[in-house]
Amino acid sequence: MTATLSSSSSSWPLSSPNPNPNPNPSPKLSNSLSSPHMADNLPPPPSPDLHDTLETLHHQQLFADPGDRIASPRSIELDAGGDQRQSPSDLVDDASTVPSFAESLDSNHNPNPALSLSPVPALLHLSFNQDFGCFAAGTDSGFRIYNCDPFREIFRREFDNGGGIGVVQMLFRCNILALVGGGSEPQYPLNKVMIWDDHQGRCIGELSFRSEVKSVRLRRDRIVVVLVQKIFVYNFSDLKLLHQIETIANPKGLCEVSHLSGSMVLVCPGLQKGQIRVEHYALKRTKYFMAHDSRIASFALTHDGRLLATASSKGTLVRIFNTLDGSLLQEVRRGADRAEIYSLAFSSNAQWLAVSSDKGTVHVFGLKVDTGSPAIERSSSTPERNLSTPPAVSSLSFFRGVLPKYFSSEWSVAQFRLQEGSRYIVAFGHEKDTVVILGVDGSFYRCRFNPVAGGEMTQLEHYNFLRPEQTF
Repeated sequence: MTATLSSSSSSWPLSSPNPNPNPNPSPKLSNSLSSPHMADNLPPPPSPDLHDTLETLHHQQLFADPGDRIASPRSIELDAGGDQRQSPSDLVDDASTVPSFAESLDSNHNPNPALSLSPVPALLHLSFNQDFGCFAAGTDSGFRIYNCDPFREIFRREFDNGGGIGVVQMLFRCNILALVGGGSEPQYPLNKVMIWDDHQGRCIGELSFRSEVKSVRLRRDRIVVVLVQKIFVYNFSDLKLLHQIETIANPKGLCEVSHLSGSMVLVCPGLQKGQIRVEHYALKRTKYFMAHDSRIASFALTHDGRLLATASSKGTLVRIFNTLDGSLLQEVRRGADRAEIYSLAFSSNAQWLAVSSDKGTVHVFGLKVDTGSPAIERSSSTPERNLSTPPAVSSLSFFRGVLPKYFSSEWSVAQFRLQEGSRYIVAFGHEKDTVVILGVDGSFYRCRFNPVAGGEMTQLEHYNFLRPEQTF
């Protein structure tokens, strides 16, 4: 039994993996799934409603408990009015036949042992999961999932006949991922987002568009798809389109969402160069503000969505804003010369901000902002910096207003030197005062910084995750 969802009467078939470069994409939702129970003329076993099924994502940590499973839809239908509805009786949990991420992590089992000696793939995509405890790599032959601390590869999928994955987004530590094809031989069309359930080892749904998908963001209740000039927000449980947002040209697919349950904050480029748009869905409020004079190159959002860090194409300054009113809270300086900022990341308590760029140095800045949110209150066991002397402020700051702004800038507390020109992304580790750095060359670094003395970070680990046997 199969069914297809469509948001309109028209469809958008592709004669090749390359999407139609229509600048005004229209989403098409589809879910073509077969039922093994139907083949045997037997009714499917009773199972929970689709919404209840996906709601379990709020509670499950599938890496920690391999006994937990997430049932997935086998058919979703349209009613006569064109609205989506599901067939609750057509749901089944047959995940027990497929190895889970949890089993791979707990038993150190590689579900594809023959691939351990496979050639080193070309890396197409690299991203952390929402809590920075894992990261995903899309390659020209599939995708791989890694744990950060301790570092280890915990799962991989290799596809036949090409298999390039240009985007892979995890949903915390569960079995659901979002995939988009990429590379010279993409596994899927570049204009489709495939919802992959690794318990079943197959796609359980898809979202189709008229132009190439640039990035995807996942929450437990939402799927956010970013195109070059539009963003679409979907309900996760039934793939219903909830919101469309128009942006300035956004070739990097810049977009971030908060991850606390109960409220959602979405940040994306506005309609002007250097402008930020913030959607506060719980408050039903949209906020625009100018973050920079030049185009936005990168930004990061705290988990509660209250703080936003932005960098422009100049790459010299990083600014921290309050997302509620757009007020500038702090400005820090990466350097004096132009640079391309690759990534920004807040620590979980919003006390630190990490920055990576093409200059080959990862910087950690101390933040002095306080939103008063319980989500980012600092633990009483965490030693505070001496706030009477702001960290890394130029000794010439007493000339503020007389000398150029450069001399009164706030500089980074700690640094780690890497190869200049290579692309790296950065996040804070789960261990206190540590950062994790990933490179497109396959490098994995875990470093520790001194929150009081600052200076050069100490390297704790260095691996090549594309060649796990190499340790440095």
